[in-house]
Amino acid sequence: MDRYPPLRTFGRTGGRALSSRQQRLIDELLPKLSVPIEGARSLNPAELFGEEVSRIWLEIGFGGGEHLTGQAIRHPDAGLVGCEPFIEGMAKCLGQIEDADVQNVRLLMDDARYLTAALRPSSIDRIFILFPDPWPKKRQQKRRLIQPSFLDQLAVIAKPGGLIRFATDVKSYADEALARFSHHNAFKWLATHPNHWRQPPSDHITTRYQEKLLGDCVPVWYEFERTSNGS
Repeated sequence: MDRYPPLRTFGRTGGRALSSRQQRLIDELLPKLSVPIEGARSLNPAELFGEEVSRIWLEIGFGGGEHLTGQAIRHPDAGLVGCEPFIEGMAKCLGQIEDADVQNVRLLMDDARYLTAALRPSSIDRIFILFPDPWPKKRQQKRRLIQPSFLDQLAVIAKPGGLIRFATDVKSYADEALARFSHHNAFKWLATHPNHWRQPPSDHITTRYQEKLLGDCVPVWYEFERTSNGS
């Protein structure tokens, strides 16, 4: 497996110790739902679910899992793949999965770049990147997830016509991400008027992070389409 620079996060990475239930979920439920990426180069995510799933959605950095599990409950015909590197968020998500008996979610507790590198080309119908680490200081911004090389990976795994939703509440990140998506020939911005990016989409599920209002602007919501002619 290719190695990437160590994953770094804005703000604290530690938290309270896991409860006994959360530790049980990490030890027992997570292995059953984990995406097997070790050594994978063209992993077909549809095979993780079975015939009952007709489309595959990916959420990168799902935090506490509210959006991921909520979308899975609303859309039982979609297979939801979620990637989150931090154990506290993963434990919260597993608790929601167990409470609601969600069957159509698979998880990876690792750097999202390993997952995108392992997936089969054109295997993902929809991608969510909601409120990623902001790295607001100028000298830190090279650590942001939305880099040209990462968009190249998304362009490979997204199906032509597939949708990518990006949301942030940090103005400099909003501007930077829009510029980078717009300059990439594999993505088309779908906004036709300001309300398309100033208002939460009708199918959005609010997350705990979003409610904290930690950013320096109201959230913006960008929807992109994977074009059929992009490389």
